[in-house]
Amino acid sequence: MRTVAHLGNGAKQTPGLSEQELAPRELFDEELIMYLERDQFVAATSQPVQRAALSARATVGLWALRVFVVLVSLMVIYTFIDQLH
Repeated sequence: MRTVAHLGNGAKQTPGLSEQELAPRELFDEELIMYLERDQFVAATSQPVQRAALSARATVGLWALRVFVVLVSLMVIYTFIDQLH
């Protein structure tokens, strides 16, 4: 039995394809998943995805977002503990 390498990825949008043309492809992928055995499904969906190639600007932006989330989390925890007293 053949396995599909792109299971779980959904349809890739390429220039020139409309949403109406993508819908049948997504339904086809879902139908294929439905007929797989459990171990085939796990094997097909547990393949690692390559890391996205990001620009330096995007990487810096994501790191800034991480730092922001940590700082805001610390502020929320501090406020919660301060309000307990």
